[in-house]
Amino acid sequence: MPNRFGGCAAPPRNQDWGQTKHGGRTVVETTSTHGIPDPEGHTAIIETEHEIGDDNIEGRLGTIGFDIHNPVFMIAALSIIAFVFYTIALPEQANSIFTAMFNFTTKNFDWFLLGSADIILLSTLVLIVTPYGSVRLGGSEATPDYTYVGWFAMLFAAGMGIGLMFYGVSEPLSHFSTSLGGTAGEAGMRTDWAPLGGAGGNEAEAVRLGMAATIFHWGLHPWAIYATVALALALFTYNKGLPLTIRSAFYPILGERVWGWWGHLIDIIAVFATLFGLATSLGFGATQANAGLNDLFGIPIGNTTEVVLITAITAVALISVVRGLDGGVKILSEVNMGLAGLLALFTLIVGPTVFLITFFFDSLVAYAEYFPALANPFGREDTNFSQGWTAFYWAWWISWSPFVGMFIARVSRGRTVREFIICVLLIPSMVCVLWMSIFGGTAINQVLTTGYTGAQDADLPLQLFKMLDQLPLASITSFIGIMLVIVFFVTSSDSGSLVIDTITAGGKVDAPMPQRVFWCIFEGAVAIALLIGGGLAALQSMVISTGLLFSLVLLAMTFCIWKGLISERAKM
Repeated sequence: MPNRFGGCAAPPRNQDWGQTKHGGRTVVETTSTHGIPDPEGHTAIIETEHEIGDDNIEGRLGTIGFDIHNPVFMIAALSIIAFVFYTIALPEQANSIFTAMFNFTTKNFDWFLLGSADIILLSTLVLIVTPYGSVRLGGSEATPDYTYVGWFAMLFAAGMGIGLMFYGVSEPLSHFSTSLGGTAGEAGMRTDWAPLGGAGGNEAEAVRLGMAATIFHWGLHPWAIYATVALALALFTYNKGLPLTIRSAFYPILGERVWGWWGHLIDIIAVFATLFGLATSLGFGATQANAGLNDLFGIPIGNTTEVVLITAITAVALISVVRGLDGGVKILSEVNMGLAGLLALFTLIVGPTVFLITFFFDSLVAYAEYFPALANPFGREDTNFSQGWTAFYWAWWISWSPFVGMFIARVSRGRTVREFIICVLLIPSMVCVLWMSIFGGTAINQVLTTGYTGAQDADLPLQLFKMLDQLPLASITSFIGIMLVIVFFVTSSDSGSLVIDTITAGGKVDAPMPQRVFWCIFEGAVAIALLIGGGLAALQSMVISTGLLFSLVLLAMTFCIWKGLISERAKM
């Protein structure tokens, strides 16, 4: 009997197999089912008796077909339906529970979230320089399904979109202001929000520290989290013949038990984390679009408008869902990337160009300088910053990681591990730094050189538009900003629906369309429920709670990646 990670294991029963010769090597060829591509070339297939869809329930309700995993779909769907009704029916009670959850998690487990993210980042960086980086996702003869432009547009739009629009101006300004204010204390405890020790009264150093803290939250750590989930899913699906679902990455630890209740639990946690992570971003997007529409057209700000926005944009997302990955998400992602690039280029040209170019490189140096202290999970005195900002961010990225990771895995077949990590980890990080430097730097420059504090004094959702007000063609650029938020909203909802449906269909990527429609609708419903039940604070509370739970899954997944790559490398 071969080892589970040996190269001569028997094929899964859901595939038909043959053999050909490639360069003297025996290569297994398959004909796939359920939309999972076959390995091309040599791979270390895992021996298992499980078929994709083994536990699924198939049938029809009238004209609507369904193909759902039992019990993942039912437990996840019923729990979320109950959550939505509870939050809307008892908003005050729900809000108090959300607040208590947020405070408990950030105060007691901030060190765990920070430490987990550090371990994940270190693991991905090491993979780049090891021989395991030469392993190709999909088999030794696999070729990429998408060009670099299409691939990068999809992973970037799914991974960071709404957050960059919401925080692109507000976070650099916030960290700059709190750093400049220095530290403050009461009863022996710090009460300020400045990162690290602040830079009280030192304007130049406050700028550097503020940008270092911003880049820390949007650079290597979050993309390493995404890359870990994506790499695990791509490796165990495309190379080892397992279903495209979160549980598959845990085969090295659980073996055949991964198809039982341990696996069900992992997938259910992934669904919860994804839904609440998406709902948080959709809530941020709705509040920012509302603020922009109020600034431009006087549309009232409030829950009613935000609910209407979420409902309308979810309806648009449904159209994209029906069109599918290539006809919907890919096209929208490329359009959005083009619009975002034009807005950034316009701001760079008409803004303080020379200052922004210098600012970009100075910010990278500051990030490198402050990185060790910002990444330190223990003995922090800046608890407001490390708990309220960093711990929340890491939980947010972790909760998004099942969704973004699976989506990136689906579009990354054919890349080597080294190419995959460099493109998913380093290139998007640099784009985030450039974005924050252009928009945040322009707002900071307005404060320092002209004394304009309109953006600094505005509420978070409005700060981008207040910054743009000081540049030419403000009405046009603000309208483009609103459109970007909306399209990012659509691509996130669309991509999330595809991913959640894959998990709850037992790894099938060609499940009936009504299931994706169901999840798309419920993403919007969860966002609406959380806004009604406590606004952005409720959104943050749910995302950090589910993110903490999924961080345990991520750490185990990191170990499984190494086990899987060792087996692949041994058979190359």
